Amino acid sequence: MESERVPPGIDPTKAHPSRRYNYWLGGKDNFAVDRESAEMVASAFPTVGLAARENRAFLKRVVGYLAGEAGIGQFLDIGTGLPSAGNVHEVAQAIEPTSRIVYVDNDQVVLVHARALLTSAPEGRTAYIEADLRDPDRILADPDLRRTLDMTRPVALMLVATMHFIVDEDDPYGIFARLVSALPSGSHVVMTHATSDHLTPEQYAVSEEANKRSGVPFRLRGSDEFARFFGGLELLPPGITSVVEWRPDVPEADRPSIEDVSMLCAVARVP
Repeated sequence: MESERVPPGIDPTKAHPSRRYNYWLGGKDNFAVDRESAEMVASAFPTVGLAARENRAFLKRVVGYLAGEAGIGQFLDIGTGLPSAGNVHEVAQAIEPTSRIVYVDNDQVVLVHARALLTSAPEGRTAYIEADLRDPDRILADPDLRRTLDMTRPVALMLVATMHFIVDEDDPYGIFARLVSALPSGSHVVMTHATSDHLTPEQYAVSEEANKRSGVPFRLRGSDEFARFFGGLELLPPGITSVVEWRPDVPEADRPSIEDVSMLCAVARVP
């Protein structure tokens, strides 16, 4: 995407997580700065593209579970990223056509694509909100969210590969608690998060330096830090685990190693 073709409101000199993720998934909706940032991360974590693909595969499995077995018909997907095959509404509405989905992201490129491609099945509904996860009250008060979701009925809050962009100074646990506080009983919370569990201190230092140079704030968290998000919620089996090992649909021999993916996940129910 050349600078002269950049949509209004976009700074092509600043990398954005959604466009960088698009690059790792093999997409074309990214700028040179996003690719440079992505390669900077890959210099310390060469299997980051694999991690992105496994994270996406987990998203499809978990939405299938929620819309099917769990009977959830409403989804709030924060940190949507650029649309690609197997979006939340596509998976959910293939199982239950009346499913309603609200997508949230803060990138103008995502906004342009979302309005064109995130189209609902006739029986259901989708909406897109341009907002930042760091402002949960704005998200929750948005009129499009209120028109699309019935917040008196169970909702699946999706925070997939999103919270690791919330550094400690932004109060990640407070943001999470505020969002969960708006969910009625029977709602579900889904999170995936890049982890430092498999890194030596030396590898962690290299990763931290690469993330700083990438220009995108990022915070790896260990299992204990990840588990802290879920206090007061009911973790569903298999509990806190790798995205590779959450209800896998391929034989063990065909799965990548959890070390190469380094992505934690959990699904929890709001009591």
